[in-house]
Amino acid sequence: MYIADKDRYSRMKYNRCGNSGVLLPIVSLGLWQNFGSDDVFDNSRKMIHRAFDLGITHFDLANNYGPPPGTAEETFGKILKEDLKSYRDELIISTKAGYRMWEGPYGEFGSRKYLISSLDQSLKRMKLDYVDIFYSHRPDPETPLEETMSALASIVQQGKALYVGISNYDHVYTRRAAELLKELKVPCLIHQARYSMLDRWVEKDLLDLIENLGIGFIAFSPLAQGLLTEKYLEGVVPAKSRISKNYGTLRKDSLSEDTVLKLRKLKQIADERGQTLAQMSIAWVLKDKRVTSVVFGVSSLEQLEENYRAIDRIEFSDEELERISTILR
Repeated sequence: MYIADKDRYSRMKYNRCGNSGVLLPIVSLGLWQNFGSDDVFDNSRKMIHRAFDLGITHFDLANNYGPPPGTAEETFGKILKEDLKSYRDELIISTKAGYRMWEGPYGEFGSRKYLISSLDQSLKRMKLDYVDIFYSHRPDPETPLEETMSALASIVQQGKALYVGISNYDHVYTRRAAELLKELKVPCLIHQARYSMLDRWVEKDLLDLIENLGIGFIAFSPLAQGLLTEKYLEGVVPAKSRISKNYGTLRKDSLSEDTVLKLRKLKQIADERGQTLAQMSIAWVLKDKRVTSVVFGVSSLEQLEENYRAIDRIEFSDEELERISTILR
């Protein structure tokens, strides 16, 4: 029988999410990979238990997480029912819909039909009455934004989600989405987007806009899907690694000589700070006060412990920031 660590809240820091009443842990656990039915259930269970024991109260999912799609929600639902049911009110559980989940014209993007149907399926898989946050996972250029935001508002009004957010929206879509939700009296709680030392697109317009709108921001892929770890410092692609499969946005051509040189220089700064490259990369994202939380994925307890310890040193000196900026430039 699982009993949570009584000291789980003693070291974790929690940030207010925009102008809302919600506090999120500065690091959150994402279940994109390594929590599906293709993975070892006991390992997934141990990682979720340990995350909660460390004060990580936010578990981030989506309808298509697995592999295969949908099974991460099933795994989490089973663990929740068997081990975490008594702690439900201490958890923030989020899920999303936007990418292809089933065949036919109603199985992806942002229609009211798809979003509400998908959330109903997610709730069944997790055996929940509601989720804390439901996201539109990506903008839909073919569906009126008014329809997508109206669906999100209906989901809150029906009690299927306490809050709603958006993910992967640029600053133009974000501004309009926030305006529409405000008109519907269901504020946009949070925006989730990629952000790392190697992927800084949100700095151009999005982060300032989100701050001005009073919306929280949670960064995913702070390690650039594993590129900002020490496994690629020799410029060799390990067998069975994500990059070897050309998976997601991480491709074999991502590992150029220039990138490897940058990684080695960044590793030197991390060593001087007493951190691993992964820890420094997470801390670098968290240094920005506009960032509410960073969500990362793990495949082992060792990775979880390493990433978690990034919170031990988030501060950077001006000299360190300048050196990092020079390397990235």
